[in-house]
Amino acid sequence: MSKLNFKVDKEKCIHCGLCQKDCSPKIIEFDNENFPTIKSENESHCMKCQHCLAICPVGAISIFDKNPEDSAKCDNYPQAEQVLNLIQSRRSFRDYRQENLDTERLEKLKEMLKYAPTGRNIHKLHFAIIDDIEVLNDFRELTYAKIKKVLASPCGNLISKKFGRYAKAIENGNDLLFRGAPHMIVVSAPPEESCAEQDGVIALSYFELYAQSLGVGTVWCGLVQACLKAFPELCEYINIPKVYRPIYVMLFGPTDLKYTRTVQPNDYEIISVEKKDISKVSILEKIKRHIWNNK
Repeated sequence: MSKLNFKVDKEKCIHCGLCQKDCSPKIIEFDNENFPTIKSENESHCMKCQHCLAICPVGAISIFDKNPEDSAKCDNYPQAEQVLNLIQSRRSFRDYRQENLDTERLEKLKEMLKYAPTGRNIHKLHFAIIDDIEVLNDFRELTYAKIKKVLASPCGNLISKKFGRYAKAIENGNDLLFRGAPHMIVVSAPPEESCAEQDGVIALSYFELYAQSLGVGTVWCGLVQACLKAFPELCEYINIPKVYRPIYVMLFGPTDLKYTRTVQPNDYEIISVEKKDISKVSILEKIKRHIWNNK
């Protein structure tokens, strides 16, 4: 039995060849009746991208038991200026209402996560979401209790080095880590995945922009990420699977903050690359570059 379950509705197919043209591993071919097919010996090369399903103009192709009629239409793109304005207006929020986000927006954010791209189209990311403010308050208290205990200990470790300069503020009850946010999302991945770090950050970047469009505040949180690494029991609290490691943390929730204009960031260095002869690059320069590339 076919593992891909690649099917073609012969009543709909118009023999346009777009599925074959857009197949990256080039495993789609046409049979004697001029219908697209995938030979069983080539199935292992499938990248699971579903491009064949997505590009068919008449919805004649299904794969992995995915019905093309269940896919959203790609005909409602926002204007380029709207997308750019969303990117330009993205801000980090550090002030939140002390209440749970409404269920509708919360479910939309969760549903969106499966569309975030991953290397090799392998969906092995894990998302732990604290969507109840009472649970996050408990997690917050537990985290601060552990930090204070370590800071009071003469033995130095990662937490002492990371939070030493915040010790007084933490002791005074300032919520420097969680910023008063009611919710938290932690993305983790198995270490054997070649793109684990990149996949996790990309997913949260998509999450952040979509949250912005829904009027939900977000902020990246490296300090809580450090706590997850330093205190393994915190990973147990949020049910991160065994052997998975946390990639990054984002806080989010409803906010009353309304930014009325974009900031004016400094430019990055952007160059246009031209043809160049690199045959004369010295061995020393190659060694230096190798060291810089692998730091």
